[in-house]
Amino acid sequence: MQKLGILCSGGLGLDILSKISKEYDVEFVLTDSNSIEIINFVKSKNILFFAGNPRHGIGYNFIHDINVDIILSVNYLFLIEDDIISHANIFTFNIHGSLLPKYRGRTPHVWAIINGETKTGITAHVIDKGCDTGQIIRQIEIPIEPDDTGATILKKYAKAYFPLIKKVLKDVEKGQLCLISQNNKEASYYGKRTPADGEINWNWPSERIRNWIRAQALPYPGAFTFYEEQKIIIDKVSLYDNNDMFKDQGRGTILSIVPNIIIKTIDGVLKIDKMRTENCTFEIGKKFENENRK
Repeated sequence: MQKLGILCSGGLGLDILSKISKEYDVEFVLTDSNSIEIINFVKSKNILFFAGNPRHGIGYNFIHDINVDIILSVNYLFLIEDDIISHANIFTFNIHGSLLPKYRGRTPHVWAIINGETKTGITAHVIDKGCDTGQIIRQIEIPIEPDDTGATILKKYAKAYFPLIKKVLKDVEKGQLCLISQNNKEASYYGKRTPADGEINWNWPSERIRNWIRAQALPYPGAFTFYEEQKIIIDKVSLYDNNDMFKDQGRGTILSIVPNIIIKTIDGVLKIDKMRTENCTFEIGKKFENENRK
C-alpha cells in the first residue's frame, strides 16, 4: 500500500484526511496551529504531525526521516519549499480549486463567480516551485449555476475532492499516470482577497454587481456598501425588470423600500433579497455610496 504524507488545513482538509486515513497509510500530517480539529484527529489516530509554518527547513526537519511515496496537499495554508516538495519517492501533488492554468492563486472559485464564469473545477497537479504551475494530472469540471455562491461552490468541490484523489492514486498504482504541462499562454492569476476588498462599485453593470455579491455571500465576510455612514453588507440581489420607470435616477439611489429595497444601477435595477444591517432605516431617494466611508 502507498505511504502518504498529507498537508492539510481547515474543514476541507479534515474531511479528506479522515477519508484517506481509512484506505491508505498516512505516515505524517503537516497542518497549521489553528486547525484544531485536524490536530485532535491525528492525535486520536496516533499519526505523526507538525502544526505551524513549515518554511525555512522547519517542516522538512520533522519529516526527513519519514519514508513516503506521495505527498498530497489539500487546502494547506502554507507555500512549501523544495525540501518538502522533493521528499516524496514518487511526487508531491496538490488539489487546486480551478481548471488550471486558469485562475492560479488564491480563492479561485470566488474570482470565477465574480467574473461571470459558467464553469469551474478542481485540478490535481504536481507541485513545483511556481504558484499552481506544475503539470496537470487530472481535472474535474464543475458548473457554476446562476445562483451559486462562493460557499455553494465549495460544497460542490468537497464532494469531488476525494474521488479525484482516489483516481490519481489509482493511476500511480497501475502505472498509468499521465502528466500534461500547463499552457502558460492560457494562464491567469488572482491574488489573495481580504474583507476590505468587498466594497461594491455602483458604477458597475447590474450583473457584475450581482456576481460580486453572490461570490462573497455568507458565510464569507460579504460585499458591502455605505448608507448614512453605516456599513451595509449585502448577501443576495436579483435583477429587477422595471428599469424604464427609473431611468433618470442616479446610480445607487434607493427607489423603493417595501417589500424589498430596490436600487438603481448604471444599466438597470437591482432588488436586495438578503442583507446584514443593524437598526438601519432606509429612505427612498437616498443613496448607497462609498464616499461616506470613514
